[in-house]
Amino acid sequence: MRKVYHKIIHIAGNVITVEADGVGYNELAEVTSRRGTSLAQVIRLDNGKVSLQVFAGARGIGTNDQVRFLGRTMEVSGSENLLGRVFNGRGYPRDGKPEILSDMIAIGAPSVNPAKRVIPRKMIRTNIPMIDVFNTLVESQKLPIFSIAGEPYNELLARIALQAEVDVIVLGGMGIKYDDYLIFKRTLDEHGALSRTVMFIHTAADPTVECLMVPDMALAVAEAYALKGKRVLTLLTDMTNFSDALKEIAITMEQIPATRGYPGDLYSQLAARYEKAVDFDGAGSITILGVTTMPGDDVTHPVPDNTGYITEGQFYLRNGRIEPFGSLSRLKQQVNGRTRSDHRAIMDAMIRLYADYKSTVEKQSMGFKMSGWDNKLLKYGKRFESEMMNLSVNIPLEDALDLGWKILADCFEPTEVGIKTDLIEQYWPKEA
Repeated sequence: MRKVYHKIIHIAGNVITVEADGVGYNELAEVTSRRGTSLAQVIRLDNGKVSLQVFAGARGIGTNDQVRFLGRTMEVSGSENLLGRVFNGRGYPRDGKPEILSDMIAIGAPSVNPAKRVIPRKMIRTNIPMIDVFNTLVESQKLPIFSIAGEPYNELLARIALQAEVDVIVLGGMGIKYDDYLIFKRTLDEHGALSRTVMFIHTAADPTVECLMVPDMALAVAEAYALKGKRVLTLLTDMTNFSDALKEIAITMEQIPATRGYPGDLYSQLAARYEKAVDFDGAGSITILGVTTMPGDDVTHPVPDNTGYITEGQFYLRNGRIEPFGSLSRLKQQVNGRTRSDHRAIMDAMIRLYADYKSTVEKQSMGFKMSGWDNKLLKYGKRFESEMMNLSVNIPLEDALDLGWKILADCFEPTEVGIKTDLIEQYWPKEA
């Protein structure tokens, strides 16, 4: 029988403090007040003083109210019945359907032992050329999408969810607008992808502590499905909102702040989530794509800065498209030699020529005279931006590689592109 405590010694914001013993970090408790019973979670232990974050907020809670610890941490169902469902940050249904209480698993478990992992060698196709050709997404990879407010990063995630060649999509939304939640739900439903999707949604109007639990909920479910042999893609948006929630609670707890007020363990908090990406030996896999918005487009901001040390590359989303410079998939060499023999050559040649095009644009803007080679680069750059970089382009990898050859052939001679002769003879368009 768990003890019941009747004296709250401190209330600050949505955090209450009681004196208790035998309590564990992240343990759940029920707080009974005049307004009813609220759920809370232990967020700090300090010499017998236990601080709890109240999910529904501490308004209406008095110092003489009752606190009962439940002896367990937050749990979520790992049942197959979650597919097609929408939940909030506490795992409660947001779609009006019954709660699922079977196959309960604890959230926030440690990442997988490296000895149980295998080297990533499988590509995840998205039919987006700037990903499939130039920054290939690899199964079990962890990648952030660096962007700024106003960019269509949620639309990009929705499209990836529709087209990615995986078994299950787990979407975790943190601090998102209600309209964005409806767009995700409607887009997935209209295209028949909702039936393979589980959504955990925290909106900007929901309690802060629920924002912190969304990635743990999503990743616990992803791990449960991966252990059953499923290829799972976990989409998280927005990890900056998650970090801001950490910051808010740290300030409430009067912790000593680090850079720009964020808690000193920001790196560890982010790494604990991203390191859940894994390819299990003998089972399925978890791949993570997480949106990280950069305030002021500042990549040195603590959230993207720490994220870059954890993840295996990044996508930069600017002006509605994935930028070729700065975007990087550090694991792409594991797979792009296994797709088609010309994949790596096309990738290298087109990016190199696009870099030359950007230099030519600068020369043109400064009034320099354009040579014949400069004019070829200008033609090529415009074709590359409209036919490869545009996110509306939706074609399989093989068609994208063929399109790359066609663009090169329309703009250059075979000897000008810097590709090996044997590949030129095999893939250069004959009609060109």
